Amino acid sequence: MPLGRPAREALTARAADIAAKRLTVHDEIRTDTWTRGSPALLSRMVENLLDNAIVHNEEGGWIRISTDHDTAGARLVLTTGGHVLDQERVDRLTQPFERLGADRTGPEGSCGLGLSIVAAIVTAHGGRLTLLARPEGGLCVTAALPSTAGPEAGKAAR
Repeated sequence: MPLGRPAREALTARAADIAAKRLTVHDEIRTDTWTRGSPALLSRMVENLLDNAIVHNEEGGWIRISTDHDTAGARLVLTTGGHVLDQERVDRLTQPFERLGADRTGPEGSCGLGLSIVAAIVTAHGGRLTLLARPEGGLCVTAALPSTAGPEAGKAAR
């Protein structure tokens, strides 16, 4: 499946939330980045990452979302600006119920499971999830997944 499809769908579905927070989106989604896996789970992965990027972003902030691939595989990279974060605390965010504190809490009903779900999805697809606190502030999240050659390879995997 093209990794850009769920990324584009998630952006479209969250356009009102992005506009309400006055976020600038740098869209670098490519249509030629293919991976194998469950469309439903890969969509959930992208949705959770984008939801976190919106909710935990500064008013008037920015989000960069990209998909790309090389010989090592396919990648979804989501980067945000914002406050400087402690890498040791960021490293724990894929653990269930982990959050960065009161200054980073989400809406009512959010319990800190989003990134643990993302990590489980990436692992189930044979990939690797990395979270990097950017020195200038914000976070860079990379979901590296196995890639396929495109639509023909995707059909063969079914």
